[in-house]
Amino acid sequence: MQRATGFMRFSGHHLKRYKDLGLLYYRYGRPVITSPIAESSDENDGHAGADPEQLPKDLERMGPTFVKLGQLLSSRPDLMPPRYIKALARLQDDVAPFSSEEAEHIVEAELGAKMSKLFSEFNPEPIAAASLGQVHKARLRDGREVVVKVQRPHIRNQIAEDFDALRHIAHFMTRHTDFGARYDLEATLDELEQTLAHELDYCREATNMRCLRKHLAEFPHVIVPAPIDDYVTHKVLTMEFIEGSKITSLNPVVRTDLDGMALADELFRAYLKQVLVDGLFHADPHPGNVFLTLDNRIALLDVGMVGHTSATTQEALLKILLAVAEGNSDEAAEMAIRISEQRNDFDEMVFRHKIAQLVADQRDASLGQMDVGKMMLSVSSAAADSGLRVPTELTLLGITLLQLDEVGRLLAPNFDPNAAVRKHANDLMHRRMKDTLSEGRAYSALLEGKEFISSLPGRVNKILDALGNAELNVNVRPAETQFVMEGFQKVANRISTGLVLAALIIGAALLMQVDTRFTIFGYPGLAMLLFLLAATGGFWFLVNVLWSDNKRRRE
Repeated sequence: MQRATGFMRFSGHHLKRYKDLGLLYYRYGRPVITSPIAESSDENDGHAGADPEQLPKDLERMGPTFVKLGQLLSSRPDLMPPRYIKALARLQDDVAPFSSEEAEHIVEAELGAKMSKLFSEFNPEPIAAASLGQVHKARLRDGREVVVKVQRPHIRNQIAEDFDALRHIAHFMTRHTDFGARYDLEATLDELEQTLAHELDYCREATNMRCLRKHLAEFPHVIVPAPIDDYVTHKVLTMEFIEGSKITSLNPVVRTDLDGMALADELFRAYLKQVLVDGLFHADPHPGNVFLTLDNRIALLDVGMVGHTSATTQEALLKILLAVAEGNSDEAAEMAIRISEQRNDFDEMVFRHKIAQLVADQRDASLGQMDVGKMMLSVSSAAADSGLRVPTELTLLGITLLQLDEVGRLLAPNFDPNAAVRKHANDLMHRRMKDTLSEGRAYSALLEGKEFISSLPGRVNKILDALGNAELNVNVRPAETQFVMEGFQKVANRISTGLVLAALIIGAALLMQVDTRFTIFGYPGLAMLLFLLAATGGFWFLVNVLWSDNKRRRE
């Protein structure tokens, strides 16, 4: 991705993007910029003329970069109000296909061979077209049916130019608006650009497919297509063909022969395992990416967008998820604080009150009515509103559960995701304990215990000797000690400077009574020099104080 080299770099493409972004701000900017955090009621979530359902359509009109940007922003409730999050979460990227001649040219250039050598059949009509690429059905020379995902021509350059324009605006807003400074829009844009760059790398997507297939092997009714390794490059991804249909297009006849409840439960359990045990999960399970195969299995497609969770984060997410499902606000708030980054304006009491209010709002609702995915997003929004920056994994989990809830209800209208969380919680805990008690980790723990026990007597003897000889010192370093000391030092310097200036003025006043040949404007010269020195020092002191205070307020 190219980066902007100057703020005043303009082109026809830039001007068009500025116009598009200006239109977006006019339509949607007020609710997003002035109130990016979740509001308690829908009427507070926008202004007259702002229709959240229209936002995905406007982004689709602006092109693939903004379609993907909208999909990525749907996982950032700290930046977008809830109704916009909900609208963006349903954003689809079905667009007009590019020509088959261009697709074949890209395939031949990437794979280094003629189409006739690579495939026995290649359907020039794409079976699906998205913002970043399109998919063609084909057959390999050995007879295997496959699909070939081809990246759109020049898409990388277009995205680079779009992000160049976005970076200019983010740069301006970060430096000149409270919203931009508080949410560090430049860093956020860099994060989104990196995510999109990963999705443009089909080699990375093929790796994701292999990992997910391995992790989901224990779920017989959940599958991921296998990549054809010899036919994969950064711009071309060939995978096995899975015949089926989108779950959004299931007809009533199919539903009667389908055990939708069992399928939804297994799919939900598979995702919980991905997030909370494996540490790698498919982060975009919207209904358009979920197929029902001819043998009634669930196929997960388009795994370019994945999330990663560390062992520590997995445990924290599991505790938050269980706390939300059980309505335990204190536990959910405590774990969210523990894994989040605290900004200077973080107010813990406000955050705990918001979480308690969220749980209280759900007490009168039945478990089947409570949406655990929406609750997870509400926790993220409340955290951002209170001065916490939660990990991306928490918001991704909320979005994933929200989309899974929609998928589950399409398979089985009575599916209850909260019951699924509680049902599989014990299994997940056992799996995590089993992983923790693996042979390698057990040996490591034994070695650490042996080292601790062997060194304990010597350490105790040193402490007792120091205590007996009155040599035991306890050093305590309270938080922000350096900041406090610097503050005291600045106060002392200002007082000292004020005393010196006062002494100069008093000395000059006393010298005014002394007759001397050296005069300035008819007054004793030495006294006048002291007055001028005191005036210059006082002016410098005043400017320095005002400049320092103003700088501190901006920070």
